Amino acid sequence: MTEGGATVTPLRPKRPCPECGRPSTRDAYPFCSARCKDVDLGRWLTGAYAIPVREEDDEDGAPETDARDA
Repeated sequence: MTEGGATVTPLRPKRPCPECGRPSTRDAYPFCSARCKDVDLGRWLTGAYAIPVREEDDEDGAPETDARDA
C-alpha cells in the first residue's frame, strides 16, 4: 500500500481496551470485543460512572446560609 515511498497511517491509533487491557479491534473500537463494550454500557446504565454532586451549593454557586449562622 505504499506508493512512491509514502506510508499510510491508520486513522485510529492502536490503544488497549479500557476494560481488560487487550489490544482494541476495529469492530468494537475502543474495546477489544463486544463483551467489553457491553460491560462498559452496563456500567453507564446502572450509574456506576455518575459524577458526584455537592448538595450544599446553591444554583448561583454561592454556599447556602443558615439563619442560625447570623
